[in-house]
Amino acid sequence: MTDFSSLLQPDRGQPAHLIQTVRGGGFDEWLAGQPERVRATVAAARFRGKAGEFALLPGGKPEEWSAVVGLPDTPTPWDLAGAVARLPEGQFRLADGDPGAATLGWLLAHHRFDRYRRAPEPIPQRVLLVPDAAGIDGAVRLAGAVALVRDLVDTPAADMGPAELAAAAERVANDGGANFAVVQGDALAEGYPMIHAVGRAATRDRAPRLIELTWGDPAHPRVAIVGKGVCFDSGGLDIKPASGMLLMKKDMGGAAHALALAGLVMQARLPVRLHLLIPAVENAISADAFRPGDVLRSRQGLSVEIGNTDAEGRLVLADALTRAAEETPALLIDFATLTGAARVALGPDLPALFASDDALADDLLRAGTATGDPLWRLPLWAGYRDMLKSTLADINNSGEGGLAGAITAALFLKEFVPADMPWAHLDTFAWRPADRPGRPRGGDALGLRAAWAMLETRFGGGVTVTH
Repeated sequence: MTDFSSLLQPDRGQPAHLIQTVRGGGFDEWLAGQPERVRATVAAARFRGKAGEFALLPGGKPEEWSAVVGLPDTPTPWDLAGAVARLPEGQFRLADGDPGAATLGWLLAHHRFDRYRRAPEPIPQRVLLVPDAAGIDGAVRLAGAVALVRDLVDTPAADMGPAELAAAAERVANDGGANFAVVQGDALAEGYPMIHAVGRAATRDRAPRLIELTWGDPAHPRVAIVGKGVCFDSGGLDIKPASGMLLMKKDMGGAAHALALAGLVMQARLPVRLHLLIPAVENAISADAFRPGDVLRSRQGLSVEIGNTDAEGRLVLADALTRAAEETPALLIDFATLTGAARVALGPDLPALFASDDALADDLLRAGTATGDPLWRLPLWAGYRDMLKSTLADINNSGEGGLAGAITAALFLKEFVPADMPWAHLDTFAWRPADRPGRPRGGDALGLRAAWAMLETRFGGGVTVTH
């Protein structure tokens, strides 16, 4: 993984090239204060200060060159990311001071997923000098968490099955000094019957697992984080078309988010009792696959009629949410690449947020806006619960009629969370369909930074955690 720690350094006046910035309508004022050589260069480069524009500027001596970057009206974490790709290796500082949240884009512009490249191109190291040395560690940790999500999601399913996902979780647990446990294969049948049912068709080396991590002082508020870990989704016997399977390596994106968030909690030593749960399965096809029309018994005790084997993520999440709720957490949050309906409604950039608690929803929405990691709340509309009715069982896993699919999926999960427990469900895409500065096409963290900012605000305070 990229060593982000070397890319941000405290500014102690060491030699560096300046990066000037022009935001919004400030171009004319900026240009008026520049020497003739700079004005000529800017004119030749057709730089007008628009967002995303970039130009190298001559100095009084050859080694005194600088750069200028056009920025959008409203600051974002990605303001500097586009400039990074155009800068040579070296040290830089902003002419107008602290880059703030834009350090995230600076760092992540250096990240590449090149595991499968025979001869990956080296990434020039551009070091940014920052006046606020106290913020460096947090920025580096956040960039590392985003990079972890990207790397896990980008890894093909052949190399990121339930066993490999468990290994990744164990590394995070070991790094944080957490307790780690796994229940796998047929041992799931008794306590986690729906996780077992969804994953049992896979080969023995890709057997289903319930991954569990605990960390922190038991006296501190308990925070449970659950992530959907469907390492590949064929759709099961209700098989997806080829086009629908093409991106299904990313169906463990919720688990990647949950794991990265747990890592942030431990690295920051947040004073909470952390409980991470990841149901890791492959929704495969074999003679042992669960079938449309089957009735499964859940860990909670509700019986579930299978209306569609391609609605498997909510099944494995239900057993994991039940386990999390048994410990009565002060807050329960889950991440899942759960429904195409959420993407139809909100597109790739906006995770759908469902919450049983208005204060929790408000905190997440506020954190998403503040961090440039926006969420959009959708309703847990009780009137649509009838779409999940079953004539055989307590509930059906697939809503009738094909309408409100993101809402009915969230309502299904709600059945497995106590009514008085603050719970948030993020239906995230975990994928970037097109390149943007600092955000290449591929796996991406969407909702992670919002969730982390919310946890920091609620539970932060600089208390040292012992465990």
